[in-house]
Amino acid sequence: MTTPLPGFQPGAILTRAQIHPVLGGSGYAGICPAVEKKNVLLFSDSKIGERYGYRDGWLAEDDAVGPVFTYTGAGKRGNQTLNGGNAAILDHATKGRTLHLFIAVGKVPGSDTRTHRYVGKFKVDERNPFEIREAKDELGQDRNVIVFRLRPIGSHIREPSDTLQATPSPRFRFNLTAGRLGRTYRRQRRQHQQPTYASQLEAARDDLAEAFEERETAAGHPLVQLELSMRNSTSQLSFDLYDQTNNTVYEPTASAANESINQALAQLLGARRYLRDLTHDQPLQLMVLTPSLPHEELRSLLADHGIGIVYRNDSGGFSEFNNPAAPNGLPRSFRCADCPVPA
Repeated sequence: MTTPLPGFQPGAILTRAQIHPVLGGSGYAGICPAVEKKNVLLFSDSKIGERYGYRDGWLAEDDAVGPVFTYTGAGKRGNQTLNGGNAAILDHATKGRTLHLFIAVGKVPGSDTRTHRYVGKFKVDERNPFEIREAKDELGQDRNVIVFRLRPIGSHIREPSDTLQATPSPRFRFNLTAGRLGRTYRRQRRQHQQPTYASQLEAARDDLAEAFEERETAAGHPLVQLELSMRNSTSQLSFDLYDQTNNTVYEPTASAANESINQALAQLLGARRYLRDLTHDQPLQLMVLTPSLPHEELRSLLADHGIGIVYRNDSGGFSEFNNPAAPNGLPRSFRCADCPVPA
């Protein structure tokens, strides 16, 4: 892993002519792998991003692990893919490379030479390396982009001007293909990695979501990804399985065990107050999608919060456990064709 030369520290304003001899790479691309130096250089320019409806930057809110910088991948037309520079970002750790982030800040006085602020060393978030979001391409067409979640390593600089602006009110977007695309990319990535317990859970969750989406689509209920920008926040929530027909959100789990069910419950409860603002002629329904029927205590826990259950039955299909009542005795009404209610 390389170390910048003395004086080349976070906050330094540099040109590419100064950067590349130290960290490697060349040219003017936004993502510059430097094989010999074991680095990947990332250049962010808000003016370029704004042309396509996105902006890189720090999330205003740190999570339990720490700060996150969101960086949009390469590709100007059509859906972005996990090839080329995008693959270099995602696979940097397995190849023993370090990510170095720079943000465009201006030009050398009296010239057209661009200057860049060195932010510091980064790595891809291990828990959630990227998200699929909708943006415009250079032709003005809607497409899916890959937004990487980057974590700083050690010393770094965090200017207020590089922080994303909070959304003043909830904003919803519906993406027809992002959920399937995200599962495809994650599957491709797992094929080139040593299996771990976390990757096995991810695979189980993705496989369950895939099978359920295929079943619902065949039944005339195509599912889309619901992207939620929360009020007064720079964070986003994404639900890969949203049925626009009946206003139902499904949150898949890797297992029916306590931890998985509680994580799904927290995700749904955290977004419920915003999801209620969705304009729809049907009441909002929240469902946990599980690979088997959870035990009675977990079923009661979900019922206490007015959340239903769809689970994979012994025949390989899907059944719905109809919670008898929501909080305050409000009746529940779930759509389900040929779904037996277990005793």
